[in-house]
Amino acid sequence: MGYHFTTIGLGPVLLAQGRYVRRVTPRLPEPEGLRQGVEGSGPPLRLLILGDSSAAGVGVATQGEALSGQLVAALAAAFRVSWKLVATSGLTSAEVLARLEAEPEQHFDVVVTATGVNDVTGSTGRAQWLVVQQQLVELLKGRFRARHILLSSLPPLHHFPALPQPLRWYLGLRARRLNRDLRHWAQRSEGCTFVPIDFPMDLSLMASDGFHPGAGAYALWASQLAGIIHRSLEPAAIMPAQQWTGDGLQAS
Repeated sequence: MGYHFTTIGLGPVLLAQGRYVRRVTPRLPEPEGLRQGVEGSGPPLRLLILGDSSAAGVGVATQGEALSGQLVAALAAAFRVSWKLVATSGLTSAEVLARLEAEPEQHFDVVVTATGVNDVTGSTGRAQWLVVQQQLVELLKGRFRARHILLSSLPPLHHFPALPQPLRWYLGLRARRLNRDLRHWAQRSEGCTFVPIDFPMDLSLMASDGFHPGAGAYALWASQLAGIIHRSLEPAAIMPAQQWTGDGLQAS
């Protein structure tokens, strides 16, 4: 109850600060580089990276410095990674779902999602947001046969230097509430892992806009995800080569 009364009271200030931030924050482009490919050697691993601006790599100059490039590089030493990036800056989770629905049917062993920041800065309600996340996972498990879905948390917006107070507090609180809902749901959903963004919010790790990750943050995020993927696939990764098929990883 206190949250709602406080935000209603701060409404005019939050609205004015939101407009100001949108006006003065530089709009960084999505990085140049490939958005799909095959790298590495070893057992086959089909990887999809899906989401909004952070999945797309906004904040760095090339995809090699972004999440996709650094995650693929971290996995390529152990796997032959067939990877694809489906991400666009500015999308809400519902728009990411619509984008995925337009993709042709493919099969992926691992999917990494990064969505939600535009839901926080927009008007998406908690219940609506969680329903869309559930629909996204259902689609990934169904049409795309995803075995492992890593649901990245929203970043700690309450630490973002580009946001003035009290807007920083408000968006940070909304992000934490969505993270809590997603974590609790993921714990009950087979094949899903909630991945908290747990690297330090050091300004040197962030992009010049004070809002997106920089190369250092993407490197830490990629390392965290790669560790989870290696642990998830360890039983399959040690199987003899003849137990692998052209369809990729087999269920244990």
